[in-house]
Amino acid sequence: MNPNIERILAEASRVAQDAMQKALASAGQHAQHAHQNGAGGAMPALQRLSAGLGGAANTASPLNNAGFQNSMAEATRLMRGGNLQAATAAIQAALGGAAMPAAADDLNVIDVEAHEVGRPSTARRQAAQPAPAETVKPGPEAQFISASHGHRSAGTRDYKLFIPPSSFTEPLPLVVMLHGCTQNPDDFAAGTRMNEAALKRGFYVLYPAQTQHANASRCWNWFKHNHQGRGRGEPALLAEMTQDVMRRYNIDPQRVYVAGLSAGGAMAAILGDAYPDLFAAVGVHSGLATGAASNVQTALGVMQSGAAPAPRATASPPTIVFHGDSDATVNPANGEHVVAASAGTSAPEQKRARSRNGRDYTQRIYREAGGRVVAEHWAVHGAGHAWSGGSAQGSYTDATGPDASEEMLRFFLDNTLPAKP
Repeated sequence: MNPNIERILAEASRVAQDAMQKALASAGQHAQHAHQNGAGGAMPALQRLSAGLGGAANTASPLNNAGFQNSMAEATRLMRGGNLQAATAAIQAALGGAAMPAAADDLNVIDVEAHEVGRPSTARRQAAQPAPAETVKPGPEAQFISASHGHRSAGTRDYKLFIPPSSFTEPLPLVVMLHGCTQNPDDFAAGTRMNEAALKRGFYVLYPAQTQHANASRCWNWFKHNHQGRGRGEPALLAEMTQDVMRRYNIDPQRVYVAGLSAGGAMAAILGDAYPDLFAAVGVHSGLATGAASNVQTALGVMQSGAAPAPRATASPPTIVFHGDSDATVNPANGEHVVAASAGTSAPEQKRARSRNGRDYTQRIYREAGGRVVAEHWAVHGAGHAWSGGSAQGSYTDATGPDASEEMLRFFLDNTLPAKP
């Protein structure tokens, strides 16, 4: 077994370990039966789970939380039902904390379009896509609506859209917010309080929703190589969704931004790099740099070690990074790599201060030769894997840190794309 996986599995709580050991005994009968009937992939999956659960438990682990326990409970249910591949994926997602696959064997992705006998053709599947979302006219009060958007190859994703009241008559900015694993748009909106900021300042907020079909723990698939570039996979779907909302609402195309947490932060970095003509600036909270991983094994490793990705030929768009320096889920070194993609080798201005909520932080500001700020890095001291300054109404938040939402908005609104001819 990969040593990175062993280290992560060793942090599983005693409660999860006991539950899984009981499930293993039940699932073993299913696995043995499947093995005897030619399903050879089931037994290796069971062996991997058995080996991984052999380590000492750490009940003080930051993974020992409600979201983790829920994911492990789902894994137990899957194993009792004999679905060992899905159970393996659920365990990896729970213990990885960022993005994990929807199936345990999905380690190598082949970028081809294939037909299966008995399945509808591509043209028929495209014809079955849902109708375009209805445009909702802004009214005297703000609205938070639900809709969906379909992509020709990446499928359909639901989303929620915050629409400011009609008192804002000029073209307004749009902020795309990508949630982390196990979260959803309502949860992420509550934790970041971005809708409250949008009501006060006047801007739209788009919250795409990942599906469990695409990822067992609703993580954006930042670690798969076919979801890391322009024109394909989830980046293409999210860019199209953004452009569709822009066409239907009074949005300023020069002021469109993207931000995310954890797996959502990693996908935000990818979107900024893949679509610099669409997104004027990027916010990455507790995330990873574009190209940091290309499969599950490398994702687990880089989350723990913070290994640097391959050098990029071009600089990333202006980017603001928040990361807790006690993050045990995504190594803080990953935040350094994200900011380096925008900052290059320029020397930063640095200051240490304490937030009004009580937590210390260090802010680094990077400028290009002409003085324009191209990157900021906020190291939140003592903070874990959580949105800094967020509300306890949402998950994965730390109310004692500096307000990441307000600081990202300040940074965003200082950056605009050039007007198109």
